[in-house]
Amino acid sequence: MPCTVIVGAFWGDEGKGKIISYLALKDNLDFCVRTGSVNAAHTVWVEGQKYALHVVPAGFINENCKLRVAAGANVHVAQFFKELEQTKAHSRIGIDQNASIIEEKHSAQDKASAVNKGIGTTGWGVGPAIEERVRRTAKLAKDVPELKPYVVDSITEINDAIDQGKQVLLEGTQGFMLSLFLGGGYPYVTSRDTGASAIASEAGVGPTRVDDVIIVFKSFITRVGGGPLPGEISKEDALKRGWFEVAAGTGRERRSAPFDFDLARKTAKINGATQAALTKLDVIFPECQGKRNFEDLSDKAKEFVKEVEDKTGVPVTLIGTGPDALDIIDRRK
Repeated sequence: MPCTVIVGAFWGDEGKGKIISYLALKDNLDFCVRTGSVNAAHTVWVEGQKYALHVVPAGFINENCKLRVAAGANVHVAQFFKELEQTKAHSRIGIDQNASIIEEKHSAQDKASAVNKGIGTTGWGVGPAIEERVRRTAKLAKDVPELKPYVVDSITEINDAIDQGKQVLLEGTQGFMLSLFLGGGYPYVTSRDTGASAIASEAGVGPTRVDDVIIVFKSFITRVGGGPLPGEISKEDALKRGWFEVAAGTGRERRSAPFDFDLARKTAKINGATQAALTKLDVIFPECQGKRNFEDLSDKAKEFVKEVEDKTGVPVTLIGTGPDALDIIDRRK
């Protein structure tokens, strides 16, 4: 801090929303900036209530935190207003004037393209919307009348906040292995770069202005749709282990695999991770559920955490032990 990037290590679903919401509360964030697009949701649990957010930053949980949707993001207008009603964040959210808009026509184009190419899609219309932006024909936030009360120059705001030493968090979406350029498994990737550098770039923040990159690992790996998943287990096996999940935003079933230490080391290096968060430790080690002190973990759980640190070369500073935003073991100094 003051500027931190949150990036997912694998194919998404790592629990970034939980880590972001915890940091929003614990570090009293001044700004939380959402990058990416509407085809991925961040899940936040607050006092037993679940929020699956596609547009509004997960930092909304802190009522003093200003929320921004980045210049490089793509906004689905109807979903934005739906989430405003859910989160009651009207007075503190802004969309950068240059964020692009996902229109209704893009969804139909997205679904048709996926059928023709045999590649999975969420159907939100993200790919076609990005195509229009690359062709320089996209509609921008500043062109949409109903968004006028929320349009801001977030690039200036964020950089001024960093200059003033305020706490700024750049919220990445999806997982690094879905990066259009860097993840591998093309064409079974998403429509943009999902790495830490791209997250900063979408928000308009230069690389030397980032103080920390927190890479988020889940204690096992999941992904939706087609494409490679090393070590994949069957749905039946995933159900037995308690690893079977359904995507919060789309309802699609997630495929599962054990934690991949080699992949974790690779993604941590490419993203320049300075810290790691490890979520859902309680799924692998149920006896650890709800623990908030490292000393209270079982010996096997501690050994797993140490192995992650040793094999990635990155300190595990945040450990998730349950669904609530505060079910965290915080090992930061």
